[in-house]
Amino acid sequence: MAIDWKRWVEECIQLTLPSSVHWCDGSEIEYAMLLETMVRSGALIRLNHALHPNSFLHRSDPNDVARTEHLTYVCTQHEEDAGPNNNWMAPAEAKARLRPLFDGSMKGRTMYVIPYLMGPVGSPHSKAGIEITDSPYVAANMHLMTRVGRPAMDRIEETGDVVPGLHSLGDLSPDRRFIVHFPEERLIWSVGSGYGGNALLGKKCFALRIASHMARDEGWMAEHMLIIGIEDPEGRTTYVAAAFPSASGKTNLAMLVSTLADEGYRVRTVGDDIAWLHIDQEGQLRAINPEAGFFGVAPGTSLSTNPVAMKTVHRNCIFTNVAVTLNGEPWWEGIGTPAPEGLIDWRGRPWDPANGPAAHPNSRFTVSARQCPSVSPHWEDPEGVPISAIVFGSRRSALVPLVFEARSWQHGVLIGAGMGAETTAAATGAVGVVRRDPMAMLPFCGYNMGDYFRHWLEMGARMKKPPKIFRVNWFLKDLSGMFLWPGYGENIRVFKWILERVHGTGKAVDTPLGAMPAPDAIDTHGLTLQPDAMKQLFAIDRGGWRVATDGMAEFFRTFGDRFPQELWTEHAALRKRLGV
Repeated sequence: MAIDWKRWVEECIQLTLPSSVHWCDGSEIEYAMLLETMVRSGALIRLNHALHPNSFLHRSDPNDVARTEHLTYVCTQHEEDAGPNNNWMAPAEAKARLRPLFDGSMKGRTMYVIPYLMGPVGSPHSKAGIEITDSPYVAANMHLMTRVGRPAMDRIEETGDVVPGLHSLGDLSPDRRFIVHFPEERLIWSVGSGYGGNALLGKKCFALRIASHMARDEGWMAEHMLIIGIEDPEGRTTYVAAAFPSASGKTNLAMLVSTLADEGYRVRTVGDDIAWLHIDQEGQLRAINPEAGFFGVAPGTSLSTNPVAMKTVHRNCIFTNVAVTLNGEPWWEGIGTPAPEGLIDWRGRPWDPANGPAAHPNSRFTVSARQCPSVSPHWEDPEGVPISAIVFGSRRSALVPLVFEARSWQHGVLIGAGMGAETTAAATGAVGVVRRDPMAMLPFCGYNMGDYFRHWLEMGARMKKPPKIFRVNWFLKDLSGMFLWPGYGENIRVFKWILERVHGTGKAVDTPLGAMPAPDAIDTHGLTLQPDAMKQLFAIDRGGWRVATDGMAEFFRTFGDRFPQELWTEHAALRKRLGV
């Protein structure tokens, strides 16, 4: 959407009244300047340069450590277009409420004007944005997460299209914190938060909420999905897009170190969080990663769980809300080493276990994808990579089997639409509660999800050969609370079967849920599992599924007539197969 962006920048200057304005050019010199500015102000702490070269620690305000979904709004002219999945406010009301919060909010501060490109340079599928912010932390992170400067300006000058976003820290008060999207104008306003998901406007705000609305209008898809390429012994690389809710292992999977590497199965990283999917002229679904970096969850990341990530964050990294050792090294729970003496917690205090974890459970690392050892040589291909399988996964301790395959694209859409997940620390609120999270997009879809499901169905109908759709769950537990599946690098065994299914060789049995691996189809050689683990991993609890499908129906009904009839047909067929 073409706008007079120069006039818009001037209007933002007149509204926020910064003491100076800096136009970001994306250079290494500029990035170093941003870091040095924050070190001098105390906003960044330089870590041990010998052990973590050019790496820094940022501590955010304790009331500003996660996405605030209850303060996030989608502002469409008609409330039903935002849907029950979004908080809605009329556009005029939103601007009337937020404009006073921006009025003079940058007095005494530098305004950073950040032109940025989402997607590979030269790709026809990439999109440009301009973020205005008074946070040098945001500006530095945007350097890592997007292509800042000339590539964005070239795209803006070529197409005239740009997504503008205005952000100010304000006073960081939760009472004056709003993250507001105007999808019909392709505009973002965010005030009162410095947390990445609320303040890095290219990430969830643009790349999902605004982009999903754009994608529906333009005939593509913006999804909360990682993208990986899996090499097999035949020398083929099969590309998979996978949707998992935040903090449920997406980055670990995107950087998976295969335990079957000696057999020729290896994983290459294309993206760890967001996929933009298009149908090419041959009817093939293809995906680009619109981001240029990783904004990953630190706790639980270690040399045993994600050695690739540990190598990636070794240098040139911004850590947020982790703990720090006396030796100037970042530390977090699950890093694989005991808490050392003299540890300083994420609030800057000597760590006392009585005060909670040393690192915040949603502490993060921001790092360029270019230094990831497993990054695919095709991660910046302008046309994207061809997607042969789509995987839906979430954290469920019971009910959902290890893996099964949808019977069709339409059935697969039902599986994604009915997906539930146990909540994590990536968003404010209770942790461990099961909630509906269709396609892992509930917090990020910028319009009515009834229309979103319809868009999925329409996209499938346009494809010459739609990708196969699978549901996975690495998190099943036994009655004692122990995980039944080892997970992490062993998940390649599940993907080995998925690849076999894609290429027509995988053995499967038909079940009410879909095609499940035949008893010997999952390669378990060398694994130490409980005697009946495989049986438990593929058990179908019909009583549990009766409750689950009732819950799906209750959720689907919230969308009224906008929920597709085709999915009601699939839902009825699923219940009939289950005998419930």
